[in-house]
Amino acid sequence: MIQKDEYFYGGSEPVYPSPEMTGSGEWKEAFNRAKEFVGKMTLDEKEAQISLTSGTNSETSCPGFLPAISRLKFPGMCLADAGQGVRGTDFVSSWASGIHVGASWNKELTLARGKGMGGEFRTKGVNILLGPVVGPAGRVVSGGRNWEGFASDPYLSGVLVGETVKGIQGVGVVASTKHFIANEQETNRNPNNGVEAVSSNIDDRTMHEIYLWPFQDAVRAGTGSIMCSYQRVNNSYGCANSKTQNGLLKTELGFQGSVVSDWGAQHAGVATAEAGMDMAMPNGGDFWGSHLKDAIKNGTVPESRLDDMVLRTIASWYQMGQDNDFPTPGIGMPKDLTKPHRIIDARNSSFKSTLFDGAVEGHVLVKNIRNALPLKSPKLLSIYGYSAKNPDENNPTDGLSPWLMGSGSFDYQEFGAGFFGWSGATPGTTGIAFNGTLYSGGGSGATSQSLAISPYDAILQQAYEDDTALFWDFHNGKPAVDPVSSACLVFGNVWAAEGADRPGLRDDYTDELILHVASQCNNTVVVFHNAGIRLVEEFIGHPNVTAVIFAHLPGQASGKALASILYGKENPSGKLPYTVARNEDDYGVMLRPDKPEGIFKYFPQSNFTEGVFVDYRHFDEKKIKPRFEFGFGLSYTTFGYSNLAVEKNGNRSFEEFPKGKTVEGGQEDLWDALVRVEAEVENKGEVEGKEVAQLYLGIPGTREEKVPIRQLRGFEKVLVGVGETKKVVFELTRRDLSIWDVRAQKWRLGKGEYNVEVGGSSRNLPLSGKFTV
Repeated sequence: MIQKDEYFYGGSEPVYPSPEMTGSGEWKEAFNRAKEFVGKMTLDEKEAQISLTSGTNSETSCPGFLPAISRLKFPGMCLADAGQGVRGTDFVSSWASGIHVGASWNKELTLARGKGMGGEFRTKGVNILLGPVVGPAGRVVSGGRNWEGFASDPYLSGVLVGETVKGIQGVGVVASTKHFIANEQETNRNPNNGVEAVSSNIDDRTMHEIYLWPFQDAVRAGTGSIMCSYQRVNNSYGCANSKTQNGLLKTELGFQGSVVSDWGAQHAGVATAEAGMDMAMPNGGDFWGSHLKDAIKNGTVPESRLDDMVLRTIASWYQMGQDNDFPTPGIGMPKDLTKPHRIIDARNSSFKSTLFDGAVEGHVLVKNIRNALPLKSPKLLSIYGYSAKNPDENNPTDGLSPWLMGSGSFDYQEFGAGFFGWSGATPGTTGIAFNGTLYSGGGSGATSQSLAISPYDAILQQAYEDDTALFWDFHNGKPAVDPVSSACLVFGNVWAAEGADRPGLRDDYTDELILHVASQCNNTVVVFHNAGIRLVEEFIGHPNVTAVIFAHLPGQASGKALASILYGKENPSGKLPYTVARNEDDYGVMLRPDKPEGIFKYFPQSNFTEGVFVDYRHFDEKKIKPRFEFGFGLSYTTFGYSNLAVEKNGNRSFEEFPKGKTVEGGQEDLWDALVRVEAEVENKGEVEGKEVAQLYLGIPGTREEKVPIRQLRGFEKVLVGVGETKKVVFELTRRDLSIWDVRAQKWRLGKGEYNVEVGGSSRNLPLSGKFTV
């Protein structure tokens, strides 16, 4: 039995010292102004400087707050959750969650969501938005926080996080992209009762090609903050890991912003400072504050390291223009909503269409037979299932309320057992939220609902307009069913939250409800509000289950968006951002979180032995047939693909390794477009629709490297009219064509034949071509 941490020393390569900010590229002016700011602090003011390295209390509900320095006209900074909208306050919107954005595959809509969401944070006086999320990356299929991220694919996640960062920061709010890095499970995410946090053990190539990839896109987009994670990486805590922070982030990716700890993720003082962490939240605790001052005085931590910590934070403040006409930090974040407070309405009516369109496009239709959908003025509709209606309560109470934590539909005692460590319940035992529909998952990433339209609300309104008779039963597992119903709608959900991983990928109660209704209703439509992958084998083949929709977590426009799809006012266009298997075991070692066992009872280990073969790469490699493949989604029309053209860019270098200088995101020539691919998409159906054209690349590699059969390297979502043909264009960069060379420590452009495939999903690729390097 391993008793001491010393056993693992050297498992994560040491990289010192922490690189100082250079002010390169677009950060030059902010860097110079921040340098002047820090230079105005006299030796006697080092204590004020140290105060900018950790949070303090405030008269707001900001989860994190940096103190003001009045002499330098610095008003302080509010840090607030989260990547799906402002949490814990009133007069804000509930935006579609990350998984829903991923299912939309829509770059333009993602950018607009970032702008609209960022604008609400700004109006509320939030300087740093604690999001977006690209870690977890979906490696653990039952992970409790997968819904906060975009997809189980690094390329899709990378594109969407880049657009999100641009949108948020385009309105002057700092994006804190999280959680860096390999934070893939909630089980044992923190040390507890003598057991250390789980260690994500990852080889160098997998780290770069899967887990670092989307963070690279966030840094390239200019993210001003990165949040380091709870768990250990190769047995070194995330916020004290010099390899990931100093080596990967600040050196290899040229990151110019600051690294902030996740709340309570700091487990050492000098070690975190030297390893590149710049800000401790929610406070300095037992490690920084006066202890950091002592470490600087006795020379343990160089004064230059303190200067760089503050420089990076203040530079991001200047970079977003927050020194000019930014609201008072936390002005719209009252400490207690149940007491009189000033109304700061952050909602912007011009983004109502973004909220609605975002909700619509994240719905994925995966089955639709016998023209079950769209509905056409049905005579009688019957609605069943716990996820059709709003929860019975949506009301802020003082303190840690279900409303604050996004768990109004769930058992709050069980949620608290996972998130807060309460006794009296076992976390991760209940897989569904019985008490109402889901607009987001639970925990610090939850949204604040001050307006929400449930599916039942929206369908009721449409039924009234159509003079449709309506029956419903939201409570019984075996409801009475009127067999003359034109259609029966069954609503279930998949609950997930920070603090606990899911108990499984399906539940008996909901499956039995669906089968019970389908046995008596020959047109049964199933809708899941799912915070993660949901298996459907128990009922998908039933002849009376005519349609299935994965509705994900749409935010406040949920019901309105769903009704518009059910009735054909909107054509579904979402695609799965993950693979739905037939059986849980099909996911292999990635199904469940790792737990303490054997000699590692006190030091739980999660060995990423699958390497780069996650999600569809795993299914392709193992030749496993999924139920619904990555990238799959139906429409009310049909699309055809033709005229593939592949052309290399003769003006670019095809040398083996990049030679460019390091800029934000890595070597600058990694972004050179080397190959151009064109294809045409035709609408062969009878209604207008949007199609996501996807490009997958087969990259040559050595036998030892084991390169995936195909990898997503491009997608374009286009609106195509009836009988119309649209051209889609994909520009493939040097990074897109490369694999990570462990020996050279660079992206290597392989020599050989590249396979190009284009189509509507990862297993529906009618167009294929090749080019050689």
